[in-house]
Amino acid sequence: MKRFRPRPSEAGGIVIKLIVSLFLTTFFLGLYFVRHPIFRFAAESWVVEDPLERADVLIVLSDDNFYADRATRAAELFREGKAPLVVASGRRLRPGAGIAELIEHDLVERGVPRDKILRFAQDGDSTYQEAEALANLAKTKKWRKAIVVTSNYHTRRARYIFRRVFPQDIEIRVASARDGDFDPENWWEKRKSTKVFMREIAGMMVTVWELRSPSGSPTTQGIVDLRGINPPSLG
Repeated sequence: MKRFRPRPSEAGGIVIKLIVSLFLTTFFLGLYFVRHPIFRFAAESWVVEDPLERADVLIVLSDDNFYADRATRAAELFREGKAPLVVASGRRLRPGAGIAELIEHDLVERGVPRDKILRFAQDGDSTYQEAEALANLAKTKKWRKAIVVTSNYHTRRARYIFRRVFPQDIEIRVASARDGDFDPENWWEKRKSTKVFMREIAGMMVTVWELRSPSGSPTTQGIVDLRGINPPSLG
């Protein structure tokens, strides 16, 4: 019986396939073993903190978390003398009350004098709409430098929005507040943290798309803003 022998071209093809398979297997195994440093690097790169100089005002963005981490960071910066005034920006929940009152309460508890807090109720359903409302306030007050305080995972998108919405002659710096539900060191270990991070990435993509549209601003209907707040609310 005649023994089958592969032709040289077929043998070469088999060897190449084996090499490619071995390379891909090694690559994905390596990727699996270094996934945690990659995840950590991705989250740490997402969080931004500008060099903070003295400004006219500290602005605490709406929808602080259960632990009042944004208010806590703002109070720390106030005590450091970074600004003489703190704006408690908050969505209006009822005609006479809203999130601004809650943030003001948290600031006072953390040592900020009540007369150094400006409660600012607004009806924005997104970070962009909140930035628009605050930009009008900043122009009215003739502020020239502002420090925006928001949750760590929300800093990159907030800075992107505020620097495009505020007038060019108003300098915007962003301060990162730690978040009790999102730790860049191990965010992938908690379902809630994973949802926060994935939602922020999606929100950033939507924001970039909307702000680069011909109109230059997001539409008010049908926008997927995914504002920087904690689950389960999507804002």
